[in-house]
Amino acid sequence: MYTRVYTEFFDYLTAMQLTQKQCLSCGKPLKGRADKKFCDDYCRTQYNNQLKAEDSTVMKRVNAILRSNRRLLAQQIPPGEEMGKCPRQKLTEAGFNFQYLTHQYSNKKGNVYFFCYEYGYLPLEGDWLLVVKRVEK
Repeated sequence: MYTRVYTEFFDYLTAMQLTQKQCLSCGKPLKGRADKKFCDDYCRTQYNNQLKAEDSTVMKRVNAILRSNRRLLAQQIPPGEEMGKCPRQKLTEAGFNFQYLTHQYSNKKGNVYFFCYEYGYLPLEGDWLLVVKRVEK
């Protein structure tokens, strides 16, 4: 009887070793808790960074475009002023991307301003833009 129990236990341990889990990042065998997924914090961090790498790349690209748009709008406002006027073509030639804006704002007169952080523009007649610095009240 003891031989049979010992043999079954040995078979169980052997099967357990064959199906031992591996680290999702480096592939090393895992020791410890049954629900463990990574061998250490480094592997866990590396695995999660790899999963989010594509999202980070997209966000970095969009943020770079928004920073560039903001800088170009800020350059159109004379020093000491809160607004300035410039032709749309000038911003386009400088590399302004009109498809990337953070938000829009409508005033009581029905004018719609488009913003990149605190700088924005209001389309005027023709190809002119009124460039403004947003002032919080």
